[in-house]
Amino acid sequence: MTKGNLAIVLHAHLPYVRSEEPGSLEEDWFFQALVECYLPLLETLENAARAKDQAPKITIGLSPTLLSLFEDHLLKNRFEKWVTIRLEVLNTLEKDCLKAVLHLKEHLKRQLNSWKNCQGDLIGRFKKLQTLDVIDILTCAATHGYLPLLRENPEAVRAQLKTAVTEHERLFMSAPLGIWLPECAYYEGLDELMAESGLRYAVLDGHGLLNADPRPRYGLYAPICTRRGVAFFGRDSESTLPVWSAIDGYPGKPNYREFHRDLGWDLSIESLKKIGIKEKRPLGIKLFKISSKNTSLENKKEYDPQLAKESVEKDAENYLKDRKKQLIKLEKSMQIDPLLIAPFDAELFGHWWFEGPQFLSHLFIKSKEEGIKFITLKEALQVTPKIQLCNPSPSSWGQGGFHNYWLNKTNAWIVHEWSKAGGEMVSICSESLIEESNIKIIKQAGRELLLCQSSDWSFILKAGTTTGLARERINLHLSRFWMLINAIKNNEIIDNKILEGIEKEDCIFPLVSPMDWKKKT
Repeated sequence: MTKGNLAIVLHAHLPYVRSEEPGSLEEDWFFQALVECYLPLLETLENAARAKDQAPKITIGLSPTLLSLFEDHLLKNRFEKWVTIRLEVLNTLEKDCLKAVLHLKEHLKRQLNSWKNCQGDLIGRFKKLQTLDVIDILTCAATHGYLPLLRENPEAVRAQLKTAVTEHERLFMSAPLGIWLPECAYYEGLDELMAESGLRYAVLDGHGLLNADPRPRYGLYAPICTRRGVAFFGRDSESTLPVWSAIDGYPGKPNYREFHRDLGWDLSIESLKKIGIKEKRPLGIKLFKISSKNTSLENKKEYDPQLAKESVEKDAENYLKDRKKQLIKLEKSMQIDPLLIAPFDAELFGHWWFEGPQFLSHLFIKSKEEGIKFITLKEALQVTPKIQLCNPSPSSWGQGGFHNYWLNKTNAWIVHEWSKAGGEMVSICSESLIEESNIKIIKQAGRELLLCQSSDWSFILKAGTTTGLARERINLHLSRFWMLINAIKNNEIIDNKILEGIEKEDCIFPLVSPMDWKKKT
C-alpha cells in the first residue's frame, strides 16, 4: 500500500423543508434527494461493507435538519406515492428514450424497495454502518446557521452547537465528536464553544490551515490542533476539484446524465396538473446526457446508462491513480504519513452527479489494486502521533473564501434580524427563573429562532433561485418567534390552537433547551 491515507468527507444536509401540504416544492427537494442520493449512498456503502475484498471508509456529516426529515412520519407516509407517480409518468413515455426510461424505472423501483425493506429507517442504517466502522458520523450546527454571522450573541452560536449535539445523541445514542461546520466557516474563538459542546474536530477550507498561526509544518496534509483541544483538517483542492468541478471535473463529461434537462420543464401544464402538480418544476425525471458543453438543453442526446457506466469506471481509476502519485510525492518531504482530505456536499453524489454513487463504489472496488487506503477523520486523529498546535485562520469554503456569499446586498438585512432576535432570546433565557407556564412557549421560540438562522435561505437569496420561498421562510420563523416572545414579555395568553398549529408545523428538536441560550455568570 502507498504510504498515507485518503479521507473522503461528505456533508449531508437539507434545510427544514417539511411541509404540511402534500406535493409541495419543498417535499420534492427531499424526495429527490432520497431517491438520487441518500438511498443510493446507503446501498453503495452497505454493498462495499459486505464485500470481503473491500475496505470502505468515509466520514459523513448528517445535519440535524436532514435527520429530522428522515424520521418525520408525515413525509415517510407520502414517499411511496411520490415515487409511484413518477413510475406511472415513465410508463406513458414514447419509446424514443427507451434505454433511459427503463434504466430510470429500474433505479426508482430499486430505491423504493430499499426504502420498504428498512421501513424508511435510514437513520438506523447509518447507525449500523457506524457500528461496523464503515462511517464516522459528524453532526452539524442545528439548522446550518452561518456561525461567524451569529457571533454577536455567542450564546446563539452555543445554542446552534448544543442543540445539534443533543439531537445527535437522541438519535444515535452517542454524542458526536466531530462536526461539519456550516460552509466550513470559522472565526477566532469558535473552538472554545466547540470544546464546550464536546466537539473535537472539524474540516476547514485549505486557507483556514495554510494561513494558521503559526503556519503548519505539513500544510494541508496533517491535522492541526488548538490549545482548547480542537483539531482541524484542511481541504485539499487537488483531491476535490476533479470531482467537484462541473466544468473541468468528471461530472461534466459527455456521457453523464444531464441535471438541468428535466421532464417537469418539458411537459405541458395540463399534463402536470393531471398528476397533482400546479406549476412547472422538476419532477426528477431526467432522460438525457450532457452530450457536450456547447449542446443546448433542447438538443441533448438520450442518456445511455452503459456508456455512463464505462465512463465512471475510467474516472474512478484515474482519480485513484492521481491520488497515488500525490501521496508518493508528499511522502518524500514528510516525516509522517500524508493525509489527503477530500470534502464534498453529499448531494453531489447522486443528485447533482447521478453517477456519483457508482463512482464511490468503484473507488472502494479498485482502491486496494491502486494501493490507496481510506480513513475516517476520527481514525486519522488516532493514528497521528503528534499534532502541531496552531490557531486556524477565519475562513469558509464559500465564494471568495470568507463570508461574502452570506453577507452582501441581497441578504445582509437578515444579520440584523438574527442579532436582534438572538439578543432577546438570550435576555429572556438568562433571567433567574422562567415561569413553568412559559417553558413550552420559550422552547418553541427557540426552535423558530434556530430555523430562521439557516444559512440556506441566505444562500438562496444570493443565488437568486427560489428567493420568494427563502424570504417567506425567514419571515415566517421570525414572526412566530416575536409573537411567542412578546406573549411572554407582555404576560399575554396564546390561544392553544395557534400554539399547537405552530408546534405541529415546526416539530423539530424535541429536547431543545432554553438553558443553551443562558449567559454564563
